[in-house]
Amino acid sequence: MNIGVPKEIKNHEYRVALTPSGCRQLAKNGHTVYIQKDAGIGSGFTDQAYIDAGAKIAQTGKEVFDQAELIIKIKEPQEEEFEHIKDNHILFTYFHFAASKSLIQAMQNSKSTCIAYETVKLPNGELPLLAPMSQIAGRIATQQGAYFLEKPQGGKGQLMGGVPGSPRGKVVVIGAGEVGTQAALIAAGMQANVLLLDINPSRLRALSGSSPDNITPLVSTRAQILDALVGADLVIGAVLVPGAKAPKILLEEDLELLEAGSVLVDVAIDQGGCFETSKPTTHEHPVFTHKNILHYCVTNMPGAVPKTSTHAITSVTLPYIIQMANFGVESSINKYPELKEGLSIQNGEILDQNILL
Repeated sequence: MNIGVPKEIKNHEYRVALTPSGCRQLAKNGHTVYIQKDAGIGSGFTDQAYIDAGAKIAQTGKEVFDQAELIIKIKEPQEEEFEHIKDNHILFTYFHFAASKSLIQAMQNSKSTCIAYETVKLPNGELPLLAPMSQIAGRIATQQGAYFLEKPQGGKGQLMGGVPGSPRGKVVVIGAGEVGTQAALIAAGMQANVLLLDINPSRLRALSGSSPDNITPLVSTRAQILDALVGADLVIGAVLVPGAKAPKILLEEDLELLEAGSVLVDVAIDQGGCFETSKPTTHEHPVFTHKNILHYCVTNMPGAVPKTSTHAITSVTLPYIIQMANFGVESSINKYPELKEGLSIQNGEILDQNILL
């Protein structure tokens, strides 16, 4: 099968969907990989590294789409890529359909087969292709939150861990999945006082036995969230409903409970955001201020650390890529039922109704 890897064109997106090592494995299976020129540069991989691994270098994104049947990406197709997508294409990427009606319509019109990394789900509920990026996003959320708390960045000037004679920062993390857990652990490592809220008491009990002492797990209710906001320096929204729009857990009126210069980080922004006042931002312009509260809502947070992210995503997607390249989509779904969970749109038909919620 011909496999295409276009260069990512979203703002400040430096990741690439396949490492040279992954390319080499596909070549060993008899497949041809077309990778766009300089697609791997941002992640530290030269064109020559891909050539040495058996790939062919395509000069343009259009050439990649024209040559390949299976297209693997990191981010959802951008508007300028829509015209290149045809009915013979299998697209395997993070789609986040619920955040974009125009993307849904474009993929329906293309009649392509769209498999979303973020909704590939194992029988035990795990999301194996989302997990590594969630872990990275959670860690970045705390790093960026700490950075924007600094006064020169517009924050209130609070050091996360404080020092003797000055109180520690207060961090509120809402959602105790992969994102929230990693965010809380990094904040705890920075010596902040951390409140970790989730609606699942069993999850909280499991975390309480293994978490540092400065993480306090709490059952998430509306009243508990409002109480936690009082005195908070950094609030991280890590609420996920796989494939669907994120629920709004903070309302505009709730910002009144925060001091000026506090920071909100909305990791759910790819799914529409979990704060009512959130709107998508970019790595180039990562924050905006609303009611004197800084909002960090970058839609591709892991793109800031492409070297880490590219290795991590290839390690989990490659077995599925090889399987689909060897045996096709239908056979692969039969062998790996979790792939069916990721099958969102095919032949113009929406198969995952969650993306319409």
